[in-house]
Order: sequence, then C-alpha cells, then structure tokens
Amino acid sequence: MSTTTLRTSPADQTSGYEEEPRPARKRGRRSLVGSLVSHGVLTVASLVALFPIAWLVFLSLGPDKDDYLHPGRIWDTMTFDNYSFVLQHTNFFEWMKSSLIVSLGTTVIGVLVAATTGYAVSRMRFPGYKKFMWVLLVTQMFPIAVLIVPMYQILSDLQLIDSYLGLVLVYCSTAVPYSAWLLKGYFDTIPFEIDEAGRVDGLTPFGTFFRLILPLAKPGLAVAAFYNFITAFGEVAFASTFMLDDSKYTFAVGLQSFVSEHDAQRNLMAATAVLIAIPVSAFFYLVQKNLVTGLTAGGTKG
Repeated sequence: MSTTTLRTSPADQTSGYEEEPRPARKRGRRSLVGSLVSHGVLTVASLVALFPIAWLVFLSLGPDKDDYLHPGRIWDTMTFDNYSFVLQHTNFFEWMKSSLIVSLGTTVIGVLVAATTGYAVSRMRFPGYKKFMWVLLVTQMFPIAVLIVPMYQILSDLQLIDSYLGLVLVYCSTAVPYSAWLLKGYFDTIPFEIDEAGRVDGLTPFGTFFRLILPLAKPGLAVAAFYNFITAFGEVAFASTFMLDDSKYTFAVGLQSFVSEHDAQRNLMAATAVLIAIPVSAFFYLVQKNLVTGLTAGGTKG
C-alpha cells in the first residue's frame, strides 16, 4: 500500500488568507458620478430645448397682445379666446389646406425624384456621375434672394405664378439636391447582390428599384420625406413672393397678417403657431419609427 505526500510551496504556507480580486468594471459602464453628470447635462439640454415651446404656449393663453411684456399677468387671466378667434375669424383652415397641399406635394415629388437620382448615382456608372452629384451640391450654395428673381421669371413664363404646382416645383428645386445626397449614401449601404438577384429573377431595373430596393430603404426615405415636408411647411420667402391670392397663403405667410406697420398681435400669432405645430407633430409621429430605425441602421451598417 503506497501513500502520497502532498507538498506545499512556501508561499502557500506563509499566506493563510488571500484577498479576493475586485471585479473589473464592465466595459461601457460609467461610475455613479459620471452617470449623474451625464443625466444632469441631458436634463439641462432638454429644458433648454423645451423652454421656447412652453413659452410660446404660455403666451398664447394671454388675452392681450402686450402680455409678453408682463408675463406674470397671464397667470391670473389665462384664456383660450385666442384659439377660438384664430379658428373662427381668420383664414386658418385655408392656410392649413394650402400648407398641406404644398408640403405633401413637395414630399411626394421630391422624394421620388431624389430616390431615383440617388439610386442611379449609387448603382450606375455613367460619364460624369460624380460631377453630377457635385453640381447638385453647388446649387445649395446660392442664397434665396438670388434665386427669387429668375424663378419668378420662369414661373411667369410657364403661367405657374399663384399656383400650388409652381410653389411645389420651387420647393423641390431646393429640397431634391440634399435629399439625393442623403439617399445616395443610404443606397450605398444596401448590398449590390440584391440588385443582381432581382435581375436573375427577371426583374427590370425599375422593378428591382421599386420592389426590392425601396422597401429596404424605408428609413432613408422617411428621413428624406421629413426633410422635404419641413422645408415646404415652414418656408416664407418663396411662398410670400409666388402666392398672390390670400386664400392660397401657407401658414408661414398667413402669420404675417397679424403684423402691421404699427402693431403686432403677438397673442394671436402665438396661438396660431401652436396650432401650426399640430400637423408637423402628426407627420413626425407617422415617420418616427422609420426615423429611429434609419439613425440606428446608419450607425451599424458599414
């Protein structure tokens, strides 16, 4: 019968207790102080962003046009009379109709043109395709004041002054270049093998684009649509120049009716501005899912 002798090292004999190692902090986790600081900064930034909106809503409840000079008086005299006056005694609904027609028309036509342009430059290698995109970018360098006169002359020759179509085309000329750059970058993230698979299945280039590529590019299309909608909805210079009939004024131009040479009804302007924000908020709600998806996808696709 044999016995086995266990030998211990001198280090084991002298060290009766060993301190357990501290767990390493996981990568990406911040300390308590760092979390408090980041949350504090985000809270302050949120308050700064929300303050103008809250202030506008607060002023819209004041009964007098000069309440903005003495905002403390509004607390005791809050009323919704400004909203009822705007809805009943102004062309608010005419402005809404004009704004929605122009904004939605710009969104549909602008996104369609920008999508086909971005897809063509992303997938096809025709002579001068790189210079073409730079030309689109250069068009954004001209200020609006320089473009108004030639655009007015063109629309006048086409008999499109004081028409929704003319204003939509003007807005598309400014929104399409940026949207084309945006969508071209998104189309570049879609594998080219999808186009090849569509051709193998017998699809035409247009069929591949509409049936395969566009469904995959919904997040990019949502961002482009939102940009086109906001561009047309809040623009003032073109709308006030090319729309002559007050029944065709958009919201941005209609607000000017509350301002005269010696007076400004700021309480009514504030109430109208709050009401104007409702369609924009509704449109943002409809596309927010794809907007978030587009932002996250743009950060992960490589």
